[in-house]
Amino acid sequence: MNGEELTEQETALYDRQIRVWGADAQRRLSKSHILVYGMKGTIAEFCKNIVLAGVGSLTLVDDRAVSEEALSANFLIPPDESVCSGKTLAELCCDSLREFNPMVRVSVEKGDLASLGAEFFDKFDVVVISCCSLATKKLINAKCRKLSKRVSFYAVDCRDCCGEIFVDLQKYNYAKKKTDGAAECELQYPSFQEAISVPWRSLPRKVSKLYFAMRVIERFEEAEGRKPGEICIEDLPAVLKLKKELCEAQSVNESHIPDTLLERLVMGAKEFPPVCAIIGGTLGQLGKLQKLYEMVSWNSNAVAKV
Repeated sequence: MNGEELTEQETALYDRQIRVWGADAQRRLSKSHILVYGMKGTIAEFCKNIVLAGVGSLTLVDDRAVSEEALSANFLIPPDESVCSGKTLAELCCDSLREFNPMVRVSVEKGDLASLGAEFFDKFDVVVISCCSLATKKLINAKCRKLSKRVSFYAVDCRDCCGEIFVDLQKYNYAKKKTDGAAECELQYPSFQEAISVPWRSLPRKVSKLYFAMRVIERFEEAEGRKPGEICIEDLPAVLKLKKELCEAQSVNESHIPDTLLERLVMGAKEFPPVCAIIGGTLGQLGKLQKLYEMVSWNSNAVAKV
């Protein structure tokens, strides 16, 4: 949307939302530009939610061809094989999302996101990545932080019945409601690199065991040169060995990371559609609340676990 005011068509389409959060909030949402990378089931749910909410534009990046795994979790992929022929995941999802809300500009960019310069990300307000290696998460987050404007960064991972969302809003200003009005507050988010570099012993006791387990899985995939999710039950002995080494290096008890949890993550590398809906819905709410109200702060490493 290029104008300052909502059109009659937009007001009619988003009437229920406007009644909840007001026309000003809807205008801010309609001016936001979002980039997503990795069209997995969780990202498909996220994209559906923000397109229906009426974001300004959504750009998809995923040059992979359709696979059986993708079909099992991504409802945006048409079941007709003839439609899928010769198209990438991003192109197929783009066609479906345009049908959800023709008023939202949905487009596709091709190429490896990690190889693009920081100036590419300057076109967006929010960058969301999935299905990325540990190195890629660090790299893209660092590129977003190099820009003169604030670009919010989200990394999401969903494996079987577990999911994790990392949030970096950089220097985030918001309003905190008080009985006599509102107070302006500022919150400084750490980068992905800074967040995962925090010594395990210094983390609060309430940190989910899933957080530690995901760090083990990431390190294992990185050390073995595997893509995210390229792991199976035969890898479990090596994963448990790495867990022991990391716990010793971090001076924490191995009970912080139950073997049964690691086994579940290793065996369930694929996404579980009902959990995709929950994690994707949560991610969509984080993004909408950030743009709509600018008054809700979230932990820099928000973990959602089912």
